[in-house]
Amino acid sequence: MSRVAIEEQAKADGAAPLGLYIHVPFCAASCDFCAFYQVRPTAESVRGFLRSVAAEARLVDWKRAPETVFWGGGTPGLLSPADLGRLAEVVGAATAGARPREWTVELAPASVTRERLAVLRSAGVTRVSLGVQSFRPALLEALGRAHSREQVYRAYERMRAAGFASVNLDLMFALPGQTASEWDADIADAVSLAPDHISTYCLTFEEDTRLWVKLSQGRVRLDTENEARMYESTWERLGSAGYAQYEISNFARAGHACLHNVNTWMMGEWVGLGPSAASQHLGWRGSNVADLGEWAGLVARGERMSRDRVALAQALLAEDALVFGLRMNAGVDIGALRDRCPGAPWDRVGELVDRLAAEGLVARDGPRVRLEPRGRLLADSIGSEIMVAFDRPAPVPAGRA
Repeated sequence: MSRVAIEEQAKADGAAPLGLYIHVPFCAASCDFCAFYQVRPTAESVRGFLRSVAAEARLVDWKRAPETVFWGGGTPGLLSPADLGRLAEVVGAATAGARPREWTVELAPASVTRERLAVLRSAGVTRVSLGVQSFRPALLEALGRAHSREQVYRAYERMRAAGFASVNLDLMFALPGQTASEWDADIADAVSLAPDHISTYCLTFEEDTRLWVKLSQGRVRLDTENEARMYESTWERLGSAGYAQYEISNFARAGHACLHNVNTWMMGEWVGLGPSAASQHLGWRGSNVADLGEWAGLVARGERMSRDRVALAQALLAEDALVFGLRMNAGVDIGALRDRCPGAPWDRVGELVDRLAAEGLVARDGPRVRLEPRGRLLADSIGSEIMVAFDRPAPVPAGRA
């Protein structure tokens, strides 16, 4: 469904779609680049997580059923088939038994089994996202990824055989030591499998990761010019292969864009369950504590979304709608956003848009503003300028493929 279709559906319903995100915090090992909250699973910790996430769902004031669901991590696929079924019951309770329009589950290649896929397919999962990152063994080793090229192909075959409506492949570029030809080969390998969706993320160096330590020690280094070349070659090659870019890092065949992420980028509403999960719901934004035991204790006391909890002021909502909305190729309808958030500093926003347009970084199509190709290369800097216009610290990105 396109952004326009989602907007029209929201108008018809009188409200934007509601998303449900469940953070499954378990990983067998931590990748060098990963900054998401994660712990190694034990039988006891998995049982406790499932009890607590069901209890947290009962704390939510479900004014309407979620239309999109996303299980991220961590590695949701580390759960046993039986435990995946128990987690699916949480979704069933939230939706009153109705099937979500879209339901995504992130999977690591080594965790994909026919038994797990059968449970997910039976539960109503429509979309699976496979964390490939690279098809090159040396690059996988450099990232600390615990899977092989052969496991990627085997996992993909099993997911296709299971009959999911959409299959996404996650790739990463600008990796330490990665050459342009290696990235071209990764794109070619991904396209040869003919997935419905491809996500391509530029490697970022997050604090408190092993990759950040390597950067600080001079063992790896940044190359922004090489990153820009890889961005541009990615856009060209995936576009020519039939994958339409709808967000800076995301490409899809017709009808396979991730609706859950589109809703979050448009600053709709979503409920986050699990440790570290963020929510934007019923006029509030906040997140759960990033600690499995502490989160479970808070849930037992009837508390959730207790970290960084703020009321959704119009300026806050408008700012993030601009920052994340401009990352989408369709851009942002400034007129509609102004009607939605009249209290935002629109004079300063207008001045900024005028300057960015004069510099050739954004284009106008009536009230809609979108990034030009050069602007997409500078999206992070433009986002920072928007935040300066609103005079507030950087937001935490929402939405994963």
